[in-house]
Amino acid sequence: LFGFDQDPDAAANVPDDPRFTFVPQNFRFMKNYLKVYKALPLDGLIADLGVSSHQFDTAERGFSTRFDARLDMRMNPLQDLSAFDLLNQATEEELKRILKTYGEIRDAGRLARRIVGSRSEGPLKSTAELVQLLAPFARRGQEMQLAAHVFQAIRIEVNQELDALSALLLQTPELIRPGGKLVILSYHSLEDRLVKNFIRSGKFEGEPEKDLFGNAQVPFFAINRKPIRPSDEEITENNRARSAILRIAQRTEK
Repeated sequence: LFGFDQDPDAAANVPDDPRFTFVPQNFRFMKNYLKVYKALPLDGLIADLGVSSHQFDTAERGFSTRFDARLDMRMNPLQDLSAFDLLNQATEEELKRILKTYGEIRDAGRLARRIVGSRSEGPLKSTAELVQLLAPFARRGQEMQLAAHVFQAIRIEVNQELDALSALLLQTPELIRPGGKLVILSYHSLEDRLVKNFIRSGKFEGEPEKDLFGNAQVPFFAINRKPIRPSDEEITENNRARSAILRIAQRTEK
């Protein structure tokens, strides 16, 4: 079993078992590292996307709206770009794109303008400052909901999450043996859309390629046509499971 995680803190969870190898890297580099370990092809691959509970609950990482901390949001704290850098350096147009695309925020233009305008009073430094800055743009009682969408958008951009997911998915036909399984847990519609489209067509947009007889040429077929979602019981036991979306696919025979 090989486990990939770009967060150095994940090493604390590595089991003391010679059958397990921890690779402290982003999973977008999976193919190269598994070649080094001579671990290909895989019988199966499971990807649990997004932020970990550890990252959310560690205040100083800056992922959560619940704490007042420095704007960080880096899954890999060794990388250069942080949320602080992005919010204080990106242009208004760049911020508008990020908020609209990754946060699905309708008022992205006004929000971006306000963030850029606030720099005249000094740099945005903390999560609490950002939450306070956003509050006037939310409907009454929905301030934290808006903040959560903005935090998601900034986090996705800082960590290039969708680019990393796309890179991983495109590798999977070479990584997984025929008959092997691809299992993806995503937590918002942007991730799930990429996964669903890739399983359906082998790419992220458009229809699948077809052979001369009109048969779709796709590397995987879906085990579950509809996504598997957590039961009410599971959500009661673990509220953070509420947005989880599970898709399973099987590698086609070559």
